[in-house]
Amino acid sequence: MIGTVIWLIGVFCAIWCVMDIFKKNISTAGKVIASIVVLLTSWLGFAVYYFYAKDHLQEWFR
Repeated sequence: MIGTVIWLIGVFCAIWCVMDIFKKNISTAGKVIASIVVLLTSWLGFAVYYFYAKDHLQEWFR
């Protein structure tokens, strides 16, 4: 039960990251690549995106 709750919170956070990625002014390929990475890595992808990549994404995918 608790594992399912933790997994659902991770999925929710990953979806929130994907929505935030698609709001950014970067190339479509960059949006797709970043979204796939975040979705495949769930909690780790969310943490990396939130604490580091959120501010650097536009530099990487112009």
